[in-house]
Amino acid sequence: MKQKNTSFIIIALFLAGAFMPLILKQYHLNMLTEIIIFALFAVSYNLLLGYAGLLSFGHAMFFGLGAFMTAVAIIHIPGLALWNAILIGVVTTIIAGFVIGSLLLRHKGAYFALLTLAFNALFYAVATKWHSVTGGDDGLSITRPDLSLGFTSISMASLTHFYYLTLIIVGAAIVFCWYFTHTAMGKTVLLMRENEERMKFLGYNTNISRLLLFTFTGAVAGLAGSFYTLHFQFVSISAISVDMTTAVLLMAFVGGTKTFWGPILGAFVYIILQNYLSNITDRWPLFMGFIFVSMVLFIPGGLSEVIMNIRQRLFGKKDNNGGKSAASEEV
Repeated sequence: MKQKNTSFIIIALFLAGAFMPLILKQYHLNMLTEIIIFALFAVSYNLLLGYAGLLSFGHAMFFGLGAFMTAVAIIHIPGLALWNAILIGVVTTIIAGFVIGSLLLRHKGAYFALLTLAFNALFYAVATKWHSVTGGDDGLSITRPDLSLGFTSISMASLTHFYYLTLIIVGAAIVFCWYFTHTAMGKTVLLMRENEERMKFLGYNTNISRLLLFTFTGAVAGLAGSFYTLHFQFVSISAISVDMTTAVLLMAFVGGTKTFWGPILGAFVYIILQNYLSNITDRWPLFMGFIFVSMVLFIPGGLSEVIMNIRQRLFGKKDNNGGKSAASEEV
């Protein structure tokens, strides 16, 4: 898909999103807000997995760290502005991403994946045991601070107001991630995945590039975690658990890791199924597991691949990539 067409679609989606509060009931608007937040989380994970080829079992440590730091800042710093609470969550994950990435990215493949799992377990243990700060098993409850714009203040107690804030900030972050994939840095990461030795031969420092990407994706996941806390006005240790990493992994795989927009579609499907199945039966994880296992077995390319195949059949469009990875398409 050409960038001009994609830009048009992005503008159309933002305009459609602006009218959603006029169309949807509060329950569905709440669900849509959750979808937008998890879409950003899934996009950040796919930049690691789909673009850099780094399988991580610990991406939830950044999501949970951003979520907890935002909650702790709001609780322990009276009168803290909403912008500052979000900034604290993001800056903390930037620092954590840089430090952890410096240690982990010396390893590759299974070693890297297992080490991310180990670090996630460490963060989870700290969140569980440090009850005086994180609330432990009880979690932390907050009240969303009002949004100060300098000349006026907007109450964030309203779901509609918070939805618009999420649409603008989180939506802009998703668009920035899409733009990042089209920059020289983004293309370098993709080429490193395809042939790292050749990139080294050409003079690229692949270790630095991977570290920058790891730090960047950690910061994006932290931003999603901050909005997760603000949305639910509560955060528990589940936000930093391996289950959260599993959830984002499923979102990426169900949507498709070979395209940028696939994980966004995966987040949409995952949240919709989770909400509706949980209303029908207490055994909803069993049914979701069956659905996702079936998709991985029979549709390994994800829903995005199904959509692209349908589009090619309907419009007769052929693949012009000359056998290149679908992740390199300008989508």
